[in-house]
Amino acid sequence: MAVATLRTCRKSFKYRIYPTKAQIKTLEQWLEFSRELYNKSLEERREAWKNKISISYKMQSDQLPELKKSRPEYKEVHSQVLQQNLIRLDRAFKSFFKRVKNGEKPGYPRFKSPDRFNSLVYPQSPGFKLVSRKRLRLSGIGEVKIKLHREVLGNPKTCTIKRTSSDHWYASFSCDQVPVEDWPEATGEVGIDPGLESFATVSDGENETKIANPRWFRKSEERLGIF
Repeated sequence: MAVATLRTCRKSFKYRIYPTKAQIKTLEQWLEFSRELYNKSLEERREAWKNKISISYKMQSDQLPELKKSRPEYKEVHSQVLQQNLIRLDRAFKSFFKRVKNGEKPGYPRFKSPDRFNSLVYPQSPGFKLVSRKRLRLSGIGEVKIKLHREVLGNPKTCTIKRTSSDHWYASFSCDQVPVEDWPEATGEVGIDPGLESFATVSDGENETKIANPRWFRKSEERLGIF
């Protein structure tokens, strides 16, 4: 007897978080340190390439202990968060060389301005952990209030903390082993015909139903001051 195999996929789950003023200050400092690290590492690669020297992620990652000695403020940033910035840069270069190889427009990796660098990545635990439906623990930051409006499924692999242009903060969990939901089999066919007099006409070949046009704009003209 054949055993049914559970189908899974990788999926992201995004939630609003509410860090305190002190936590926001720390997160913003980390963003600036991370941006500086990204740009300095990009500059190092560019200068080395002029001399036909290729620099890898590992070479730059191995320099982090020395960086923390010369720049003690970097010790405050979670080590895996710093490493993720170097991984981000390494992926940018790999994508660049792939486009060159395929004859596409290369798009050389660019330096990041403050408004173009707005996220931090925690890979796996113990960097992050959901301690309840209302609290997310971030290493080096502490417990942050989170609005968990739906369940996190599968196995969380990374947690990305992002600041939006409106100064809202979000946590996105990238999870693998998320069960795939199968759609129920269709039991029939339905045709939909959009119209002007009616919003749409729905027909299954035997019966026909007209959906009235809600005319939202006309109903709102007076409230909007349109005469």
